[in-house]
Amino acid sequence: MYMDFHTHGKLAKYLPFSTEYTDWLLREARRAGLDAICLTEHFNTQQFDTLYGYIEARGEKNGDAYVFEDAGGLRVFPGMETDIAEGGHVLCVGPMEAIREMNRRLEPHKAKDRFLPAAQLLELFAEYPVLVGAGHPFRDGGHIPDLPPELLMRFDFLDLNGKDLALDRERTERLTYALGRELDIPVVSGSDTHQAVQYGCVTTVFERDVDTVPALYGEMTAGRYAIDLSDTAAFQVRTACLLKRSLKEIHALGGDYVAILTREATA
Repeated sequence: MYMDFHTHGKLAKYLPFSTEYTDWLLREARRAGLDAICLTEHFNTQQFDTLYGYIEARGEKNGDAYVFEDAGGLRVFPGMETDIAEGGHVLCVGPMEAIREMNRRLEPHKAKDRFLPAAQLLELFAEYPVLVGAGHPFRDGGHIPDLPPELLMRFDFLDLNGKDLALDRERTERLTYALGRELDIPVVSGSDTHQAVQYGCVTTVFERDVDTVPALYGEMTAGRYAIDLSDTAAFQVRTACLLKRSLKEIHALGGDYVAILTREATA
């Protein structure tokens, strides 16, 4: 099972949700060779609940995943990416109802000056059957590695992030794997893409297919997977960043970036 643990369903958190754009992302994820993704949208993105309601309504529920037949059978595991007051991002993956309920409870803490401290956020997550991961733990501006050991031990996995690998593979791998060994938790990979070009830059390849979060965690902790970094990862990430900036500028100028993008993809 080829899986991406860190993906987004919108181009940017302050842009409106588009069903056409999300559908395009899911189709392109499958075209990139992925069997499953974790949809870890930013917790304070506009229309978070609308996006996840769409996934729930359009996909066929199978375990904890939602299968999209019109995207080649791609499985989508619900998740979320949440900022902490100390600086850094915390990922979680779990049942749809848990993700949507946690997001509603985080409503008072979505502004930058109101982010929850890590201890409080982890206490909230502990009330739900979710896996908790440290998103791109060594990216500039993040301070997850500086958290007290008793908090670090509460993470279930670390994110070996595609963007960071593209910028400095040696540093990212060295520090992330070292922290994983120190905490004795799995290191899995996520592209961190907001659009399709970045899919497949790094992939977690499992020996078995799974459709529930407990089964996924079992495969992770058993080590029955490998991480595949594309030879073109750096090019994909650079291109993705350029594309994202261009599409946002099209939107700012009043253009329809979704129509432009999907026409190009099907031309």
